[in-house]
Amino acid sequence: MPPRQSGTLTEAELRIMNVLWVKGSGTVQQVLDSITEKPVLAYNSVLTTIRVLERKGYLRHLKDGRAHVFSPLVGKTEATRSEIRHLVGRFFKNSHEQLVLNVLEDQGIGTEELARLREMLDRSGPDRNAPSRDLNRSEAK
Repeated sequence: MPPRQSGTLTEAELRIMNVLWVKGSGTVQQVLDSITEKPVLAYNSVLTTIRVLERKGYLRHLKDGRAHVFSPLVGKTEATRSEIRHLVGRFFKNSHEQLVLNVLEDQGIGTEELARLREMLDRSGPDRNAPSRDLNRSEAK
């Protein structure tokens, strides 16, 4: 029985998706030529990874003569949100609050970031009139 495929992106898959999100589409060689990060990948590695991405539903291809031109079916924003949902479900028992608190406790937050976060919180959600949480505790770090 083959191993179950992950719905999330591996590092190699993300490198390829980042190229295609910027370029819009490309052949395997065009993707390979556009990857700037090390280590350098072999053509066959890129081809195999692109085929996996196609099976996962992230890419599609169109034939252009003998070449296959690959393009994203999933946008970067959608993929990012999917990865975050996966992370929140796996590590934080579906609690977005726990994710945010973990990030704040681990990294702290600067004054400018805190101001932007407050602005976002003020604009969002049905609980606009609810008392705000004390976000100043992370400034003390």
